[in-house]
Amino acid sequence: MAQKVTQNQSEISVLEKEDVTLNCAYEANSYTYYLFWYKQPPSGEMIFLIHQESYNELNTTKGQYFLDFQKATSSISLTISDSQLEDSAVYFCALRDHSDAAA
Repeated sequence: MAQKVTQNQSEISVLEKEDVTLNCAYEANSYTYYLFWYKQPPSGEMIFLIHQESYNELNTTKGQYFLDFQKATSSISLTISDSQLEDSAVYFCALRDHSDAAA
């Protein structure tokens, strides 16, 4: 089975200071895997935001970013709280299986 991530939301508009949630569904090959969120602002660089390990049942929080990890349904959502103009970007969900970690 190939690794797969799916993001169904094409574009979301929010007002400044609002919270916004981005959804990601995935298919993993192994029991242990890592999920990452990145953003790509209009300037083009890819910026790492936050990650989640599959063996950690606690949702990760980092600054204005909060992850809602649902292992049973193979989904992870990124909530950006108190959004600002500089949060305007393309957001990417990524998956890495533990078996890929040594590569």
